[in-house]
Order: sequence, then C-alpha cells, then structure tokens
Amino acid sequence: MTEIIDEILKQLPDNKISDAVFEGANIVLYTKNKEFFLDDRGTVREVVNQIKKRIELRPDSEICLDQEEAGKIIRQVVTEEAGIDEIIFDQQRSIVIIDVQKPGIAIGKQGENLQEIRKRTFWVPQIRRSPAIKSPIIENIQAVLYQNNDYRRKFLHKTGLRIYNGWLRRAKKEEWVRLSFLGGARQVGRSCFLLQTPESRVLLDCGMDPSNDEEAYPYLEVPEFNIKELDAVILSHSHMDHSGLIPYLFKFGYRGPVYCTAPSRDIMSLLQLDFIKIQKNEGKEPLYSTEDIKEMVKHTITLDYEEVTDVTPDIRITMYNAGHMLGSSLVHIHIGNGLHNFVYTGDLKYGKTNMLSIASTNFPRLETLMIESTYGGKENVMPNPKEADDQLAEHIIDTIKKKGKVLMPVLGSGRAQEIIVLLDKIMREKKISDKIPVYIDGLVWDITAIHTAYPEYLNSTVRQLIFHKDSNPFIRENMKRVGSAKERKEVIEEKGSCVILATSGMMNGGPSVEYFKKLAENPKNLLIFTCYQPVGTLGNRIKNGEQEFGFQQGQKVETIQLKMQVEKLEITGHSDRRELMSFIQHCNPRPKKIIVVHGESSRCLDLARSIHNSTRIETIAPRNLEAIRLK
Repeated sequence: MTEIIDEILKQLPDNKISDAVFEGANIVLYTKNKEFFLDDRGTVREVVNQIKKRIELRPDSEICLDQEEAGKIIRQVVTEEAGIDEIIFDQQRSIVIIDVQKPGIAIGKQGENLQEIRKRTFWVPQIRRSPAIKSPIIENIQAVLYQNNDYRRKFLHKTGLRIYNGWLRRAKKEEWVRLSFLGGARQVGRSCFLLQTPESRVLLDCGMDPSNDEEAYPYLEVPEFNIKELDAVILSHSHMDHSGLIPYLFKFGYRGPVYCTAPSRDIMSLLQLDFIKIQKNEGKEPLYSTEDIKEMVKHTITLDYEEVTDVTPDIRITMYNAGHMLGSSLVHIHIGNGLHNFVYTGDLKYGKTNMLSIASTNFPRLETLMIESTYGGKENVMPNPKEADDQLAEHIIDTIKKKGKVLMPVLGSGRAQEIIVLLDKIMREKKISDKIPVYIDGLVWDITAIHTAYPEYLNSTVRQLIFHKDSNPFIRENMKRVGSAKERKEVIEEKGSCVILATSGMMNGGPSVEYFKKLAENPKNLLIFTCYQPVGTLGNRIKNGEQEFGFQQGQKVETIQLKMQVEKLEITGHSDRRELMSFIQHCNPRPKKIIVVHGESSRCLDLARSIHNSTRIETIAPRNLEAIRLK
C-alpha cells in the first residue's frame, strides 16, 4: 500500500474495502459489502474532494451476479429499442460493457437503467455505441485487452505506483526541464522529442519517415535516451510520422505506458499492421512484428479530451482537440508544482473542416509552445475552404455529366473521410445524383469504420448525421467497398460514371496505381490529387506534366499515355500560414517562448522569424540532435 491509499482508507468506514488498486493515475476501491456499493453515503466523494484524485468504487467480483444471469437481467432492463449488439463482462474489473445502437435509450432517463443494472446484478455497467460499420481492428484490440486483462490490471497498478510512490531520481532542490530533438526538427517525418526533468523521462511521439531511406528513424542512440529509464510515451496522433516506431520500443523491451486517445490507438495499430504488410510485400524484413504491436496495445492508456492525468510523479498531461484528424491531440504538459507549462501541438488544424472541430486554444497555463510548420512558409496560403469545396464539386459534376469516372488517390486516414463527408454534402444538396456509386478501396474503408465508432470526436454536424442512421455519410447506399482485384476490375469495366477513392494518396503503390493504369487513356475521366505529392512518386510526375508512363508487367513494360484530365486541390488537415499565425494569436494564455518544428527547414525558419517579428515572443527553430532548456 502506498501513502495515498493508506490515507484514503483512513477516511472510509472500517471493513468496507476489500482491495484498493491503481488503474494508472486513477484509484479503484473494491468492496464486498453490497449495501456500501449501492450507497456509500457520499463518503467516497468527500475523499475525492480532499485529495483531488479520481477514485472509483466497484464491487468485488465475489458479489457480482453470475454472468449468464446478469446478461438476462441486462436484456430485461435495456429494451429492444436500444438495440443491444453485444454484452462483454470484464471479470477482473467487475465491469460489464454493453454495446448498443442507441445509447440514450440504453442509459434511460437520468441514468435509471444503469442504476437498475447495478442494483440487480452488482456489476458496473458501461454503455458503448456500436459502430455503424463493423471494425475488425477495434474487435481485435478489444480481444487483446480482454485476453490479457489480468496482466493489464497489474500493469496499470504498477503505473500508479510509479506515479504516486515512485520518486526515483529527484535530487534535493534541483529543478530543470530539458527538451531534446530526436527527429522532426526542420523536417517533416520521424517526429520524436525527449522531455526530461530530474525525475522523469517522457517521449513525445516516436514516428518514422518510410519514404526517406537515409533518415527514416529518430536518433534513439543519443546518450540522453535510455529505453530502460523511459517513463512514458505520449502520442499526439496516429499518422506514421508520429506513431510508426512505437512498436519498435516494445521490441527492445519497453514496458511502460503509451498515452493517447482511443481513436489514435486504433488507427495507429491499423497503420502499423499495414506497414508490416507493405515491408513483406517489398521483400524486406519487417522492422517489428505483430506481437510488438500487441504489446503496445496492452500498454496503451487512452484518454478523453480535457481529461487530466498524472504520468510520472512530476508530470501531468491533458489532451485537447487538435482538429487535424480523428483523435488528434494538442498535449498540455504541467511540470512540477507549477514549475513549467508546455504545449506540444503535434499536427493541428486551426480552421473549420467538413468533419472536425477547430483546434483548441485555451489552456490552464502556458509558458512554452511547440508548434508544427508543415505549411508555415510565406507562400503556403491555402484557398478558402468553401471555394475549394465548390471547386471540387464542380470538377466532379462536370466529369459525371461527361459519363466519366473520377479517381481520387487519398491517404487512408483523415483526408479520405473529409472527402466522403463532402461527397455526402454534395449529394444531399442535389448537385449530383445520390445514385452515383462511390467506391472505396484500400485502408480507407477500415479507417472509416473507426470513424463511425467514435462520433464524439467529430464536429457537431457530422455527429448528428451519424446518430441518425438514415443520414450517416459513411454508410450511404451508394457507398461501396472494393475488397479484391476482381471487384476492382469490375469497377473499371463498369459502364457509367462513378467516384473512386483509393490509396495510396501519393500513388507510390496500392490500388490507386492500378486504377490509374486502366483509366488514364480515357479523356472523359478525371484524376484529382488532394494531398501532397513528394518528389520521386508517380503522383509527383503526373502533377509536373509527364504524359507517358511505363509499368512493368512480368517480362514486358506496359506504356500508358496520359489523356485523362488532371486537377490538384489541397485538402489538408494541417493549418496553412495564416491559420498558424491566427492560432498563436488566439492562444490563451499567451506563450513566452515558441519552438517551431515539423516543417521543411526554410518553412520552420520563416515561420519562426514571422512569429517573432509580429509578436516579439522568443522563438526558436532547432535542428535535430539539439537540446534546449525550457526552465
């Protein structure tokens, strides 16, 4: 028992608590007393008010009703109208998870159904919305967690011990904060930053850049990084340039927590599994295995936006909406007892989009801000979003009138779903027929399924559409999944117009290239680029005006003449130059220092210079392998 648990137990009635454990920074009390579980007379709330930590009272598994009997009672209490899909019992934690189609009905007026379940079964019910599209990755992740629930309970308790009783290194009167740049400084890709205090070692993101053979991975061999001393990994969002190397840490023995939102956990797992598949297809030895990804999942602690949690004895974090993609976060880090407050933006979007809310700008305290600069150069001013949407709609409408096919190479996560929502909007406004098929090929479908599981992370407009099944933009009748080469061939040979969303967005492989080969020579068809096309990719060559392309087909080279129309529209989850400057101006409180990262060198330097000139805030654009003292 640690001191904090001893203090809690002193303030509760004798012989009421059978066990007290940590679940990360949260404290869980178990009781075998049925009356105390149903009514503790406010004693637990009084303790919470005193110690200012989250405490939950649960029944000891000994008093929980048999699972079969409990299941029958739950189905009696929660009516058929709620649409129960599955009931999952977590015996280790005395929790029953009820997946339903209509959570509001399942919960009942003022939570009356939940109270009834507690009273009759002595299980703690949790209502979860069933995704509109079945998601195999979410099911697999839940299976890993349930299969390892005994291990996970011990892991979460160990994490709590480190937080509350784990002062390992602290020297007397020594206070400092140091930040080392292991990747993502004056470059896009392999974001990785090591935050150190006398007590803590925390990694902010751990990504890769698969397109760069020479500088693909962060500098984890630096003297200050020791995986055995690493306390926590904090992930801003799931894109591979931020999350791609996390399983590699587990391959080499890391067994500490990874903090992120639930959508970030699910999407990064999917992208990492796809990365293994791609490496195998290219004849390469995968950097890590599926077992390493499972270890990562077992050690991931998910947080909601604005949920405060301690991660070490002197570091507390809160995640806020970053507006970049589903589950993306600005990470607010409170260090020491008010010693320093630091915000890391990850990638952010400070502007309205079709799918997500604008990035947050209000924080409890803020001294240092570390901001991305992907589109931070003076020339990086995007068109008005409404104008871009109207232009995209116009191109699609014109092509459909000509009976052509529209091919849109997309990134699997974020932008693809933005386009789906936009297409839904165009169809609801009757600008094109809602009978026009929209085909989805590649990872897009799986990541779209994850979007339907977490509507609370989407903006209010899309959220309300999802809550009404008939209006859900992700499950329209004309939206169809392409799951094989045979189905892909049928789409290509199908008469009439259609819209095709296919990965990869940069056309450096995947279904988008296969569609291009068959559609390129028909002038009625349209190719729309919606994302950045790096040098060396097929997409970049097309964008720069090449007209003839050779593709290896067995022993022969097939030559394709480009006759289809090509358009480029930037639909980005990043803020452009104006939005980045506006974000800084709206930050409350105003930061005293700004660090500019995650951009080409010229853009980092240009943005840093402009911020300083306009605000007189101390600004720096560090290089990789540099370290700076924040406090």
